Amino acid sequence: MRNRKKIMVCVTQQKSCERLIQRGNELRKNDSDELFVIHVVKENWKYFGKLKESDAIEYLFDVSKEYGANLTVIKSKKIEETLGNAAEENKIDIIVMGESFESNAQQNMINRLQKKTKKEVVFDIVSYENIENII
Repeated sequence: MRNRKKIMVCVTQQKSCERLIQRGNELRKNDSDELFVIHVVKENWKYFGKLKESDAIEYLFDVSKEYGANLTVIKSKKIEETLGNAAEENKIDIIVMGESFESNAQQNMINRLQKKTKKEVVFDIVSYENIENII
């Protein structure tokens, strides 16, 4: 059994995702725990098509760096499959995500990702309450 935890934070291009990175950092118990930050862009969506979007990604890159994490950005047709593969390849213990507003289980990204990961992976879901304190 390994003592080092591997934490993956799933972000979008929104600057408000800083709170997710902060939460991932809070879950670190010691300096050997690893923090991964990942953003998956759907292949047919605009990727840095707007200046604001690229500014947000640059901001998230800087925040990730502050916490000693690398930001990985991947283009994929299957977002949850890509996130699931990243979790498996990096032997992730905890996945941090923002809450989903989708009431339909099939549309809910959290539910879909849970089906793609091993049962041992813990999901830490961060509420959108008090988001104005981050921005």
